[in-house]
Amino acid sequence: MRKRPPVVIVILAACALLLLVLPVIGLLERAPWSQLGHELVARDVRTAVRLSLVTSLSAAAFALLLGAPLAWVLARVDFRGKTAVRALALLPLVLPPVVGGVALLFAFGRTGLVGSWLAHAGIVLPFTTAGAIVAELFVAMPFAVITVEAGVRALDGRLEEAAATLGAGPWFTLRRVVLPALAPSVAAAAALCWARALGEFGATITFAGNLPGRTQTLPLAVYLELQQRPGVAVLLSLVLLVLSVGVLVLLRGRWLTPRQR
Repeated sequence: MRKRPPVVIVILAACALLLLVLPVIGLLERAPWSQLGHELVARDVRTAVRLSLVTSLSAAAFALLLGAPLAWVLARVDFRGKTAVRALALLPLVLPPVVGGVALLFAFGRTGLVGSWLAHAGIVLPFTTAGAIVAELFVAMPFAVITVEAGVRALDGRLEEAAATLGAGPWFTLRRVVLPALAPSVAAAAALCWARALGEFGATITFAGNLPGRTQTLPLAVYLELQQRPGVAVLLSLVLLVLSVGVLVLLRGRWLTPRQR
C-alpha cells in the first residue's frame, strides 16, 4: 500500500508543475489561431522550417555516427584519462551555448585553429548552412554519447560470449547481436539529438549567424519575429512545442523503469 506523501512535498511538487505548465498555457492562450494556416504557409516560415529540418536531421545523423563509437569506447575500453575524455564529451551539456559558438569560431573560423587550414582547402563553415549543422552537432552529440553508453553498459555480455562460442566473428556479432540489442538506446539517442539540434539557438547564431534561407532556423526565426511580428513568433513557438512534445511521447518508455510504465 502506497503512503501519501507529506503535504509540504505535494505543495512543492504542485509549484514545480505550475512553473512548467503556466508558460505553455500562456503560449497557447496568446496564439493567433485564426492566422495559423496563413502564416504557416508563408514563404519565410516554410524556409525556416525546411532549413531547421535539414540542419537538425543532419546534426542528429552525425551525432550518432560519431557519438555512438565514442560511447562504445567509454563503456568498454579502460585507458588512462578516461574520466577526462568523458568530461570533454559531455562538456556541451553544461557549457553555455553562446560560449560553445565562440569556441567553434576560434576552432573553425577563417582564422581559427583548424578553420585556417579548411579555408585554404576552400571549406568555409561560419555563417553557412554547414556551419549551422556543426553548431547543432556540437550541442547534440553529448546526448548520443550518454544515451548509447548507458545502453552498452546495460548489454548482457553473455550474448556476445555465446555468439563467439558459436564461431561468430566480431563484425557478425556487432551486426546481428549487439546492434539489435542496442536499437532502443540508439533510437532514443537519435530522438534526443534531433530535438536538441532543432531547438539550438546560442551556438547557431554565434557561429553561423541569422541569415534567412542559409542559417535562420526556427529558434532564430522566433527570436527575429518576436521583435517584428509577435503573432508569427508565437505560431513558430507552437510548432517547436508540438515537435518537442512528440519527442517526449516517443521517449516515455525509454527513461521509465518497467515498474513505472
